[in-house]
Amino acid sequence: MTHPSQTWPHAVFFDLDGTLADTAADLAAPIHAMRAEKGLPPLDDSDLRPLASTGARGLIGRGLGLKPGDDSYEAVRVDFMQRYEAGMLERTRLFEGMHDVLSALDSAGVRWGVISNKIERLVVPIVAGLGLSARSVCVIGGDTTPHAKPHPAPLLHGAQLAGVDATACVYIGDDLRDIEAGRAAGMRTVAAAYGYCGSDHPPERWGADHLIREPRELIAWLALGRSGVGN
Repeated sequence: MTHPSQTWPHAVFFDLDGTLADTAADLAAPIHAMRAEKGLPPLDDSDLRPLASTGARGLIGRGLGLKPGDDSYEAVRVDFMQRYEAGMLERTRLFEGMHDVLSALDSAGVRWGVISNKIERLVVPIVAGLGLSARSVCVIGGDTTPHAKPHPAPLLHGAQLAGVDATACVYIGDDLRDIEAGRAAGMRTVAAAYGYCGSDHPPERWGADHLIREPRELIAWLALGRSGVGN
């Protein structure tokens, strides 16, 4: 592995939902359909968007008023997941400016990858559908390692796949657990305030090393393109 005392950063890892890609519309679509079938009044995407990073549990809780342990929750969760998997690339796109960030990383010779809490079976085809599989050094889901974020295991696995020391890496995410996982892994952390951060605990309070309000701000913070960056 590359020694951390050499030029930083050696690798940059992104959370998927709300950080690398705007997936909220496709995540909300099953809830809209299920509410319509139940005769419930429609919700706006803006009602569900802040919960997109919480996955099925948060979306079902907000959209259908169910929580784990409720009698019908598991059946509804399975239905939600089947609907989502069938249409998860309908409107999912990279956030504006993210193409520029990834191109800058590639040009600087900095490895980058995707580390999500979404199950690997879903993460892999989404990254492929975005045309990023060949460029990404890793695509890790919440079930790739024995533990999901905020445990550091997925991030440490990413650093291992990239062949770099975790302390020479950066992790970027739009949820507190992303920052907690990054710190636990010994990585520097960036809070993506443009993502699905919610309002209960704003990203300014997460203790990240840096906060960005749009993806291109990463380019300057990482000093991409300056001599000595990367390997």
